[in-house]
Amino acid sequence: MALQDKPLICAECGNQFLFTVGEQEFFASRGYTNEPRRCQDCRNSRRDQQRGGFGAPREMHPAVCAQCGVDTTVPFRPRGDRPVYCSDCFNSMRR
Repeated sequence: MALQDKPLICAECGNQFLFTVGEQEFFASRGYTNEPRRCQDCRNSRRDQQRGGFGAPREMHPAVCAQCGVDTTVPFRPRGDRPVYCSDCFNSMRR
């Protein structure tokens, strides 16, 4: 049987949304058997709340770049067993 877009009602906001063929194929590829209960906006808002809010400032940690020696900050706690690079040196190494 061919898949079709399905209109569903969001359990959170009550608005109708489409469960598209592409989303259905994605859900099936992941082994999900239930349809989504929330629209995309409500899913994103719920995910953001669980992660501490969208746009919440990240905790930054001081470090010294292993390549140029400049003082910088990084979004992880340096462990000391691996080099840490400033964003300029890191980007130049990626190219």
